[in-house]
Amino acid sequence: MNQPEVICLGETMALVTPTEAVPLEDASLFHLSVGGAESTVAMYLAEAGYRTSWASALGDDPFATRILRFLSSQGVDTSFVQVNREAPTGIYFKNPGRGSTRVHYYRSGSAASTMGEKTLDSLPLKGARLVHTTGITPALSPSCNELMAALSERLHSVGAKLSFDVNYRPGLWPVADAAPALLKLARQADYVFVGRDEAETLWGTTTPASIRDLIRPGGKLLVKDGSVGATEFSADGEVFAPANKVDVIEVVGAGDAFAAGYLAAELGNSPALECLQHGHELAARTLRSTSDFAPLLGP
Repeated sequence: MNQPEVICLGETMALVTPTEAVPLEDASLFHLSVGGAESTVAMYLAEAGYRTSWASALGDDPFATRILRFLSSQGVDTSFVQVNREAPTGIYFKNPGRGSTRVHYYRSGSAASTMGEKTLDSLPLKGARLVHTTGITPALSPSCNELMAALSERLHSVGAKLSFDVNYRPGLWPVADAAPALLKLARQADYVFVGRDEAETLWGTTTPASIRDLIRPGGKLLVKDGSVGATEFSADGEVFAPANKVDVIEVVGAGDAFAAGYLAAELGNSPALECLQHGHELAARTLRSTSDFAPLLGP
């Protein structure tokens, strides 16, 4: 691939789900696929026609082979993925339940958790328009936290922009640690995506306006409020777009789809309302699917 326009940086894992919608303890047959917040965004952006690379670290194992093969099949460049022969690829399981799906992660000590500031040295940041990452990465390990702390300065020094989805994961770190760290990262980003509910959990904010007042965005802040809709705050003011009406099958991955849809339109210089609407359209595709990534064309 030529110089990527977008680099998505973060962990992707092997995903195991029951082939039937039954709890894990009752399942006999399982499906192996791929899941990760940043790589989901990468696949949607590649689908939209942008030169997109996914950067991370994987183990030297069959799960890594499956991940690389799948992302490549979706048009995502994987040439900046590091292979760590001393650490495994992470894996997680979806556990279907009545009305909701629980997710069980097994990522402690994974290859991705060994990433650090030196990981940035191998990435073609100069020439990229945007790097997208999430609040999952700094929670993986101290070295990943160092990577995130250095990312904004590195990007801005070469004229690239940072897109940051807060994406708080309570299972990775407690609110007391996550809240100040994620707020600092959000304030450094050019695009910030955050759910109204997770912002309330982290910072006690209750409205989109109070989130704006706390983060004080220098670029664009996108506040997602589930089935209500999403609001963009920027120097040009405030724009709201209601969410699409959807018969929800599963919510996992919808936030990443929204971010991808918004960014795809934003990179194409679309007006704010169209960016929000495109985000909702991709989120709706995911909400109607059991997969984190719902391609426009089937496999």
